[in-house]
Amino acid sequence: MKIPKYIILTAVAALVLTSCEKKKEAAQVTQQFVMTDKMYSESTFATAKTEFAQNEIRLFGKVTADNNNMAQVYPAVGGNVIKIEAELGDYVKQGQLLASIRSSEVAGYQSQTSDADANVSIAERNLQSVKDMYEGKLASEKELVVAQKELDKARAEKSRMGEVNHIYKLKSGSVYNLYAPISGYIVFKDISPNEMLISNRDEAVFTIAKLDNVWVLANVNESDLNNIKQGQEVNIQTIAYPNKIIKGKIDKIFNVIDPDTRAAQALIKVPNTDVALKPEMNATVTVHYADTQKFVAVPSEALVFDKSKYFVMVFKGKNNIETREVNVYRALDDTTYLSSGLKEGEQVIVKGNLLIYDAIND
Repeated sequence: MKIPKYIILTAVAALVLTSCEKKKEAAQVTQQFVMTDKMYSESTFATAKTEFAQNEIRLFGKVTADNNNMAQVYPAVGGNVIKIEAELGDYVKQGQLLASIRSSEVAGYQSQTSDADANVSIAERNLQSVKDMYEGKLASEKELVVAQKELDKARAEKSRMGEVNHIYKLKSGSVYNLYAPISGYIVFKDISPNEMLISNRDEAVFTIAKLDNVWVLANVNESDLNNIKQGQEVNIQTIAYPNKIIKGKIDKIFNVIDPDTRAAQALIKVPNTDVALKPEMNATVTVHYADTQKFVAVPSEALVFDKSKYFVMVFKGKNNIETREVNVYRALDDTTYLSSGLKEGEQVIVKGNLLIYDAIND
């Protein structure tokens, strides 16, 4: 039986195509990606773990001085400011002179002190005179008692003026000095040379604070209150030190909503031994709390975003690296939680993953 010519040609074509496909497959095998020793040493790896997904809430607030380590300085008298010895931001020691005020009130206190001293001397002489007369039957017992009471009254007034001078640290003359009640930094100043201070002023002229510990007050929106708890760990960052993360925890949540901001405030106490944090600095507070579900977690750097999809490079060996598509449940700065695509215990490439992804998939 004679085989038709077109059938023979078809068979030959099929054999040629099959041969080409086998050669192509062989070429693909020979061109398989293999990680070099140098690339391997420069790469980092991470093992996928199953854990409760973490949540992040970012709060915004500011740095303030610790209210328990702060003192306000008020002028006890009115008068003219003649000298200022400390400026905003200065470090002052307890008892250091801050400012001097020339005051008519101080002059009045000095006059009262002199009068009190004189009245005591007069009352003492009067009592002695009455005692002598009483012993000579020339004064009654009632007159002796009255003289003693006058002396007690004069001494009480002298003691009172002594306390006034001690409290206000008044000396002779009309000058009233303001001294630092504690050691610390001047964080507020509202006094100027030649300024006339009124005697009934109810605002401080200096505020001094110790800054070795400070507070960070963060605003908590009403929608986040249910997730913010006392004792939660936080990371604090400031504009001045963007690469510095300060660890802390929420010490207190104030049970008051500010009517203007519609937010409560969370208090974080922060050590500040290097005095890097200054009052009124803006701060970003990142709060972490655990979810109720567990997911596979990998470092966020291990993910590759390409063609609107996420991938990880699964490492099984230098010559066995798989590009694996994954689905992201939640991505944080350091950790990403996956809802599918990767199993616990599988190893992924972190550092160097982009280079390897391009080498395999281009």
